[in-house]
Amino acid sequence: MNKIKIILVTLVLTFSLSIQSNSKTVPASFADLAERLMPSVVNISTTQTVVTNTNPFPFQFPPGSPFEDMFKEFGAPQERKSAALGSGFIIDEKGIVVTNNHVIQDAEDIVVRVNGAKEFKAKVLGADPLMDIAVLQLETDEKFTPVAFGDSDKARIGDWVIAIGNPFGLGGTVTSGIISARNRSIGLSRYEDFIQTDASINSGNSGGPLFDMSGDVIGINTAILGRNGSIGIGFSIPSNSAKTIIDQLIEFGETKRGWLGVRIQDVTQEIADVEKLDKPRGALVASVAENSPSDKAGIKAGDIILEFDGVKINQMKELPIIVAKTKVGTTVKVKVWRNKKELIKNVLLGRLETADDFKVSEKKSESLKDFIIEDLKITVRKLTKEDIKTRKLPNQTTGLVVTKILNSSPLRNSISVDSIIVEAQKTKIRRASDLEKIVKNILKSNQKTILLAIYNTQNQRRYIGVKLD
Repeated sequence: MNKIKIILVTLVLTFSLSIQSNSKTVPASFADLAERLMPSVVNISTTQTVVTNTNPFPFQFPPGSPFEDMFKEFGAPQERKSAALGSGFIIDEKGIVVTNNHVIQDAEDIVVRVNGAKEFKAKVLGADPLMDIAVLQLETDEKFTPVAFGDSDKARIGDWVIAIGNPFGLGGTVTSGIISARNRSIGLSRYEDFIQTDASINSGNSGGPLFDMSGDVIGINTAILGRNGSIGIGFSIPSNSAKTIIDQLIEFGETKRGWLGVRIQDVTQEIADVEKLDKPRGALVASVAENSPSDKAGIKAGDIILEFDGVKINQMKELPIIVAKTKVGTTVKVKVWRNKKELIKNVLLGRLETADDFKVSEKKSESLKDFIIEDLKITVRKLTKEDIKTRKLPNQTTGLVVTKILNSSPLRNSISVDSIIVEAQKTKIRRASDLEKIVKNILKSNQKTILLAIYNTQNQRRYIGVKLD
């Protein structure tokens, strides 16, 4: 009996020690870490001139009126200075500072306060609005204490982090919390893969660093959720994404992102069903820019990109991020799903910043006669060259403009009036009879799902899958 008790106690102690060794203890204090890092975090103040041109009177004096000269100063443009505050951090002993682009955008003067003491003027080495990052150079010969970037890919949900910044202009302030979520997208910028944290981040923290417990920067604090201050939901740009852009801004003064030349959208369950894909995954190519890298490589609208350079694409939003990080001029293998099988395309990446958009060409004038598509309960007309000019559509576009949608239409929740139907079941639509024929064939089949390619009212090419009644 005693032997059994000894064995049980031994097992319990062994299990307890195993848990402790595999878990990180709660920090007793952040004081030593904060003391080491504070000299590398800066406060940023900017000023810019704002011009207003408002007329205080609800009317205009007629030209030549004696009152026009008398009161002209009241309607003259008024200039005032506007100030803004933010944060940043030093990454080089020569005084290179990283912050958010929105902190310094349109600034005439930038003043950086280091360690709450000395102030230095700064100039912008480069800025990237698409990821909201800017790099500054302090105008001094002094040496500074830099911080290093950590590996944000190793950051896990639940890890301790601290944020240091300049909230509400109060100067160096330290807050702590954990990583609440990864890979967040909130519609703030073009390339989003935010780290979410509950460390308090407020107005003025923008551009400041998010540190791990080793004192390495794993994020740039950029946004908060909540208009009146922190509610425990803050967002940081991951260091691994930011570092590529920062290096380019330092070296070139601008970014050089990879460019495929496609517009993409999510793969829905309906689209996966039509394409006989095992599950909704990848990025559906809605359109391909003329003479773009994808066009030259043979990628077509309707292809589903499953892998890029050996990396699987699970969700559409992952593709732009990985493409942008890939070096311009690199040839990459792109795996696409087409006609129910996988194909490999070799794509020579271009540069996003120098890419031309879709071009518009002249087309023959066409009739504006309306046609009713009975089975879809919509009314359409043929696309004209005037439509292409006005809406700046790609070259050689053909299709039907939707002019009316009945409440009983199966498309009523998927398209709107003025949408342009350009394909049905991967077949180009040139006239109303093309669409009518395809719809009738679908209704006779067991599938009952139609796959349309459209241009929406924002002139974005999209695929939609709709079940027909």
